[in-house]
Amino acid sequence: MIYNVAPIDRVFLEIGPLTIYWYGVIIAAGAALGLWLAMKEADRLRLNKELLIDFIVFAVPIAIIFARIYYVIFEWERYANGPWWGVFAIWEGGIAIHGAVIGGVLTAIVFARVRKISFWQLADIVAPSLILGQAIGRWGNFMNQEAHGGPISEDSIATFYQVLPDFIMNQMTIDGVTYHPTFLYESTWNILVFVLLLLLRRMNVLRGEIFLSYIIFYSIGRYFIEGMRTDSLYVIGELRTAQLLSIVLIIIGIILIIYRRKTTTVRYNDVPPPEKKSPKNGNKARKQKKRK
Repeated sequence: MIYNVAPIDRVFLEIGPLTIYWYGVIIAAGAALGLWLAMKEADRLRLNKELLIDFIVFAVPIAIIFARIYYVIFEWERYANGPWWGVFAIWEGGIAIHGAVIGGVLTAIVFARVRKISFWQLADIVAPSLILGQAIGRWGNFMNQEAHGGPISEDSIATFYQVLPDFIMNQMTIDGVTYHPTFLYESTWNILVFVLLLLLRRMNVLRGEIFLSYIIFYSIGRYFIEGMRTDSLYVIGELRTAQLLSIVLIIIGIILIIYRRKTTTVRYNDVPPPEKKSPKNGNKARKQKKRK
């Protein structure tokens, strides 16, 4: 069976000269949902929600810039001979999640130091929102017909792939060839990691372990799924950039978990005690009561 239906229109809305693409809408939706979840958790842990909003205001644009820079660096030949504005055309696709993570982590480190809060607490609160946003954002790749794997056989289409909705199979059919929906594989894996991080919250693990678990388990899934993709960025020869970086992140994450288990006893759900009234104010109130 060959699916040969016109792809879904990449354009979400056109208002005069302004064109809004599904890619951007889906990524924005993932970011908005992630922010809402993070704010609810920050409130539960008595972290000032305004601090979180301030962090997001800085982190989101910086993460997008890093994601684009990362992609352009490893795909420079694609942009070197094209129009200069192509470097900035993220609405056409071409941002790297690893670049976004690097930009977001650097922003969090600087922000936590300036605002004098725990980086690890901030990272733990945001981690489930990050992986959920990534799971949703992969559907932006689906709309652009990108981030897919190699061609799949007729037998696979007629058996295993019958469980998938037709709209996915249709969108993954390009020029009469049906490709592996690796965007879907990664989105599904990210949702599983999201559930795992929520379970770790309930287990009240050491502070920092939720974020580090996000790094480790996302990287494990990304390593295997990246090997199926046809649009990978490469370091040297056939060495895929995302696979190499995933291995590095897994090792770093495991080392940091071991180190923190030896150096900290603070747990995720530990919150500061409620503020006590000033003794001076208390004495003043008692004096006024006696006078009455």
